[in-house]
Amino acid sequence: VSGAGGNVVVAIADDGVVLVNGGLHEHAAELSKTVSALGSGKPLRYLFNTDWHAEHTGLNEAAAQAGAQIIAHENTKQYLANDIFVDWQHRTYKALPKAAWPTRTSYNADTMTFGRERIEFGPLGPAHTDGDIYVFFPDANVLVAGDVLAVGTYPIADYISGGWLGGLMTATKTLLDLANDQTRVIPGTGPIQTRADLKVQHEMLVTLRERLHQMMRKGMGTTDMLAAGATKEFDGRCGDPSLFLNVTYRGMWLHVRELGGIV
Repeated sequence: VSGAGGNVVVAIADDGVVLVNGGLHEHAAELSKTVSALGSGKPLRYLFNTDWHAEHTGLNEAAAQAGAQIIAHENTKQYLANDIFVDWQHRTYKALPKAAWPTRTSYNADTMTFGRERIEFGPLGPAHTDGDIYVFFPDANVLVAGDVLAVGTYPIADYISGGWLGGLMTATKTLLDLANDQTRVIPGTGPIQTRADLKVQHEMLVTLRERLHQMMRKGMGTTDMLAAGATKEFDGRCGDPSLFLNVTYRGMWLHVRELGGIV
């Protein structure tokens, strides 16, 4: 389901419904009606949050009131439980009511069975955030990648919540290893993708991690990187790199010891 602010994946079994992500809060009522119609009135049993951002957690409170269990990374719960100021967006995200916090959290991979469908889910490390998870339906061969996979734009590694370029590269490789050529890959927003799209993003991130690292070693900042065309061969596919470079640069500075040779 699209149009709720972020993609929402709906899985329907005989005794209920599973959702992966819940769109923005302002779309919660309409999304609830849509899901109820798709599920022929079956109850919502589980809601996964692939990260803490508002585009995916807007249905949390309504889902909890309906008796659903909310599943997420433990770090996602911590972000939702506190006010978060995201400086690169000049915005403060207020803590959600306690009823909207995830009720089943972990730092580790796990599995569950819903109806006849096996569901695998697990952490993706410090990538888009440090609370990203994937959700994989192996029988249906559907992999929900969340905002680790970007479509028509550069992926954002939100350093405010622990994301960074190197982790985004590693997380994309994890998704690649889960998928095959027939896997339908669901990004946080945008149309359904394939394993080939994951591969294109991974190759881009490998290139840019090394290139931006070398530029930082030369003392270059984001203005210099933009002027030097650091992303030029990818701009046609991903658009304006300004935000990507600004956020990525600040995130890489938090990993200078790991990168080496900068200070």
